[in-house]
Amino acid sequence: MNILVTGGAGFIGSNLVHFLLERAENETGVSLGKVVNVDLLTYAGNRSSLRDLESGDRHVFVQADILDEDKMLELLREHSIDSIMHLAAESHVDRSIDGPEAFIQTNFVGSFRLLQAARTYWSELDEEKKETFRFLHVSTDEVYGTLHENDPAFSETTPYAPNSPYSASKAGSDFLVRAYHHTYGMPVVTTNCSNNYGPFQFPEKLIPLMIQKIIRGEKLPVYGDGSNIRDWLYVEDHARGLFCALTKGRLGETYNIGGKCEMKNIDVVHTLLNTLKEKGYDHATPDLITYVKDRPGHDWRYAIDCSKIETELGWQPVETFETGMAKTVQWYLDNTEWIEEIESGEYRGERLGQA
Repeated sequence: MNILVTGGAGFIGSNLVHFLLERAENETGVSLGKVVNVDLLTYAGNRSSLRDLESGDRHVFVQADILDEDKMLELLREHSIDSIMHLAAESHVDRSIDGPEAFIQTNFVGSFRLLQAARTYWSELDEEKKETFRFLHVSTDEVYGTLHENDPAFSETTPYAPNSPYSASKAGSDFLVRAYHHTYGMPVVTTNCSNNYGPFQFPEKLIPLMIQKIIRGEKLPVYGDGSNIRDWLYVEDHARGLFCALTKGRLGETYNIGGKCEMKNIDVVHTLLNTLKEKGYDHATPDLITYVKDRPGHDWRYAIDCSKIETELGWQPVETFETGMAKTVQWYLDNTEWIEEIESGEYRGERLGQA
């Protein structure tokens, strides 16, 4: 199976590419060929996250834009792609509030262009190849909106109610994928995941941001009173779930992938403080926490019911929050150069703040 991964230099994408090339065959028995990794390398795309794969002939990196329909079709044909795993997206809610247009272009229009290329390519395949071709669309639990304390967790039948430009753009792409299945018969599967954490996460996100600030003894900005709740999923568990949905999922279906671990943001911060204090950072105390003005439209609670993928496809998370967090903190402590490259702008061949 030759797989094209979009957004494979981002956080979840780079972890997925590592999983596909290093563990998927042994864990699943599915024979893999090459992984064609397409990424535009915007601010959150980082080729250094793939450095250990560069020497292998099974990883093909292409800097390209999913908005370029002709280029996407060219790559599908050139590499005889059997499946697409579509992760490329703008994903930071704060950035979508400040500048929503990039989110509409990449997440909605970009998904449309990729679907168009995939449909053209799929229509050219012989019947056997057409039967086994798959388009996996990777989305988010944020499309479901927000939950109150006693509400049941999001399921695949929860009505969409996006509350930010980011989640609205992802909801739109989900509907496009659904339409292409029902209108054209495209062999698609969609996944909606909860909050990911783990290695290679861009340091504007909660967990890597707090880790770096704790290490430096800086103030830890927490939105509102820190009571917002998220369901935390270790990124490698997510990668396993994506491959499971790709290879076993029923066509046209949606599968929610969650960590079964609801935590208040403030409790996540306290966990990080305690973990780093145990590692010798004596200044890692609650005194570092500072509460800041809540962001507009801040969803209060997310929770994922992932019983469908567990029951139908046999996937479940391997890591608990405790084991996943221990691995995550240690990875950031062991990979300070990766953080320094991002903060300096070196990973993009530039200094931050310069053209």
